[in-house]
Amino acid sequence: MKAIVTVLGHDRVGIISEISKELAALDVNIEDISQTLMQNYFVMIMMTDVSKSSQTIAQINSRLKAVGEKIGLDVRVQHEDIFNCMHRI
Repeated sequence: MKAIVTVLGHDRVGIISEISKELAALDVNIEDISQTLMQNYFVMIMMTDVSKSSQTIAQINSRLKAVGEKIGLDVRVQHEDIFNCMHRI
């Protein structure tokens, strides 16, 4: 099962490290990643495989949101199908 992780916020050192460390702890594999800086904003989208995780997407979302709040970022996790439907409208 695939999930899309989006990360938005002011750029700072260690963003990718913090997010990827939490994903690894949840046994979530990062399959593809795109990141950019838009002026002083960090923007990242990741395609992940959550099939080996013992956590639901809602639980993964909650854990990553908590990490994001600690470091001042907006982090969201969505099932790939929901993400795709939202962006077709």
